[in-house]
Amino acid sequence: MLMSKETATRHDWSVAEIESIYTAPLLDLVYRAQTVHRAHHPPNEVQGCVLLNVKSGGCPEDCAYCPQSAHYSTGVDRYDLMSVDDALEAARRAQAQGATRFCMGAAWRDAAEGEQFSRVLQMVRGVRALGMEACCTLGMLTQAQADALADAGCSAYNHNLDTSPEYYGDIITTRTYGDRLDTLGHVRDAGIHVCCGGIVGMGESSEDRAGLIATLASLPVHPESVPINALVRVEGTPLDAATPIDPLEFVRTIAVARITMPKSVVRLSAGREEMSDETQALAFLAGANSIFYGPRLLTTPNPAAERDRALMARLGLTPTIS
Repeated sequence: MLMSKETATRHDWSVAEIESIYTAPLLDLVYRAQTVHRAHHPPNEVQGCVLLNVKSGGCPEDCAYCPQSAHYSTGVDRYDLMSVDDALEAARRAQAQGATRFCMGAAWRDAAEGEQFSRVLQMVRGVRALGMEACCTLGMLTQAQADALADAGCSAYNHNLDTSPEYYGDIITTRTYGDRLDTLGHVRDAGIHVCCGGIVGMGESSEDRAGLIATLASLPVHPESVPINALVRVEGTPLDAATPIDPLEFVRTIAVARITMPKSVVRLSAGREEMSDETQALAFLAGANSIFYGPRLLTTPNPAAERDRALMARLGLTPTIS
């Protein structure tokens, strides 16, 4: 793979510079992103992941997009942390579907302590024993919890920044941006890969999207995984009437993430159920190289496996084997 100034890894991106890239002519932007992508990744491989909601609803946070928040009435099922056996059975199904990463999410503000956290550690060990990557998203972590997850074999920890520092207070008031960055620091210090991205289509400006990417791309080590989510509007949440993001603006966000974080896996995450095949194809061309399989992402719809297989075949994409 050829390396050049264009494809080199940097950590000094400014918001203004990223915004100028974001607003470039679309064909030039996508071409640049694809050039960077091919310098660092197999061009036609896409990693498959599955995300399981191991504990649903009742979260005390007030994230304006989230149907699991206790602040809103959305009809989402609430259930306590599932058993280790049930989680591992779901992991085996995911593996049979072709997923190489199994992610477990719990609707907690702070990761639970005691027996529940011990149960999560058992889940992590079980997933790794299957030969899969194990990812968790459990809310905020202490350093001791991050270290324990690392000892159990946790491959990655997801903790999104969601949006720019400037727009963050319009979306969440119960947790600060600094709180999120602290957890990312604990994860990194524990030696676990960081999975961190955001959500677009929440009423933010293009400058806010650039601000989110600038924050991620300015971290001392880029996140190994960068999920880019399109808001899934859920009735009962404050954002249920938000205007959907223009598909080409979504593609621009993917492209800028790829250009500024060239070695990261850019995950085409929530919102795919409402995307056309053409939008997803453009997102892959712009540098996305991972999707989530399965009918749901936590509590929101996701494309059926048959649709994903058909799309991958039409585009000539192959799943990452390991």
